[in-house]
Amino acid sequence: MDIQKVQSFWLVEADEALQVAWHLFEKRDYSYSLFFGHLAIEKLLKALYVARKKMHAPYIHNLKRLAELSDIQLSEDMQNELIRITAFNLESRYPDEKRDFRKKCTEGFTKNELIQIEEVFKWLKSIL
Repeated sequence: MDIQKVQSFWLVEADEALQVAWHLFEKRDYSYSLFFGHLAIEKLLKALYVARKKMHAPYIHNLKRLAELSDIQLSEDMQNELIRITAFNLESRYPDEKRDFRKKCTEGFTKNELIQIEEVFKWLKSIL
C-alpha cells in the first residue's frame, strides 16, 4: 500500500466534501449540508488514521471512535463536538417521520454548525 497516495486520496475527498457542504448550504439544502460536513470530518480523520497507523482506515462513521483509533488526544469539548457532528450523519440519512431534524436545520442553525465543523476541520488538518 502506498501510504502517501491513500492519505492524499482522503485529504482530497475531505476538502471536496467540505466544499459540497457549503454548496448545499447555498442551495438551502441544510440537513444534507450538515451530512456533508460530517463526511468532511470523517474523511479527514481517515487521512489521519492512514498517516498514523500506516494502514487502511476502518469502514466506520463514528467520528469520536475514528479519532480514538487514530490516537488523537481529544479534549472533552472536542469529544462532544465529534459526537454532535456524528449525529448529523444519522439524522440526515435516517429522518424520523416528523422530519424533526430537517425542521431544526434552519439557515442560522446550519450556518453556525458548518462554522463549527470548519473549526474542527482546521484543527484536524493542523495535527496531520
